[in-house]
Amino acid sequence: MPTVEFTRNLARHVACPTEDVGGDTVGAALEAYFARHPAVRSYVLDEQGRVRHHVTVFVDGRQLRDRGRLDEAVGERSVVAVMQALSGG
Repeated sequence: MPTVEFTRNLARHVACPTEDVGGDTVGAALEAYFARHPAVRSYVLDEQGRVRHHVTVFVDGRQLRDRGRLDEAVGERSVVAVMQALSGG
């Protein structure tokens, strides 16, 4: 089962414990997580189901490049890491 984890920065705003979830894509894994923790959804996804601009998602250490495409495959031992995006210069 993939693992979904969050940084402490997001945990300051909403309870989001690390958990193993079902799913074979990033989107399916996140939906399984949101089914258990519905309050987390609005911190991660916008109204169109895209990853919010202030959030970034990594799968096994690789950043998702397209915020609207959550169909990237995840494996049984994959880690989906959700964190605040850094911006500025």
